Amino acid sequence: MIIRADSLTPAPWKNGGGVTREIATGPQGASFDAFAWRLSLADVASDGAFSTFAGVDRVLVLLDGAGMRLSEADGQVHALDTPLASARFAGETPIHATLIDGPTRDFNVMVRRDRARATVDVHHASCSLTPDHDLRFIHCARGRIDIKAAADTRHTLEAGDTLCVGRAVALECEMKKGASWLHIGIDML
Repeated sequence: MIIRADSLTPAPWKNGGGVTREIATGPQGASFDAFAWRLSLADVASDGAFSTFAGVDRVLVLLDGAGMRLSEADGQVHALDTPLASARFAGETPIHATLIDGPTRDFNVMVRRDRARATVDVHHASCSLTPDHDLRFIHCARGRIDIKAAADTRHTLEAGDTLCVGRAVALECEMKKGASWLHIGIDML
């Protein structure tokens, strides 16, 4: 299934401090308090506190903009200051975001740690992916990707599009010049 960028609906963050566009969630339609896993895009327009999510592990990847610094109360700082830089942190950790030079757009992966695990890998080249996760998502961050799945099924993703595939499907991902993409693997516990 392909989730096209232009089909995503903006909604306020849990804390009201920004805008999110949900890509997919499991179970489908689950609320902020009931999801096992969630993928979304977030637009960050100003400095401020992140929403907290107790029991949730998060991965954030910078897609657009100059970036931001995520500061924890204990002094640890996650710098997302280059394209596709990422940060991993516990959802219950109070995080304050400071923008470096204007708004950003970020890819957000959240998994409830007692129900799921997630991996997030950034790719800048063509490659083959073996079926090694319960669910897999390919998100085209830049450019275009041509994907060949089982039985010669072919898909093309443009920037902002996401492909969802199950465990039993091997994929061949062919990059077009200048493309970058994320491979997200979700495993249920």
